[in-house]
Amino acid sequence: MDARVNVERILGLEEGDAHVIRNAGALVTGDVKRSLEASRALGTEEVLVMLHTDCGARSGDLDAAAREAAAELGGNVRACVYDVDARELRDV
Repeated sequence: MDARVNVERILGLEEGDAHVIRNAGALVTGDVKRSLEASRALGTEEVLVMLHTDCGARSGDLDAAAREAAAELGGNVRACVYDVDARELRDV
């Protein structure tokens, strides 16, 4: 939801290349699970959970939070943290 996090630019995607589900704090809610289920039904093969530094909705160990969210979603899910100051994405 943060305007500093342009998922398409960060991942080198073009419009329409990905289903992007955004929510504050990258929390895995029922809505997120339902949206992901619909996306997977449409053929989505890769899922990425991306938290970011300097988040107003999430603090603490972002690496652990990203790993936990990915595990909760199940399947082949990549967990990352984006550093908004350095503009770098790192796997966790």
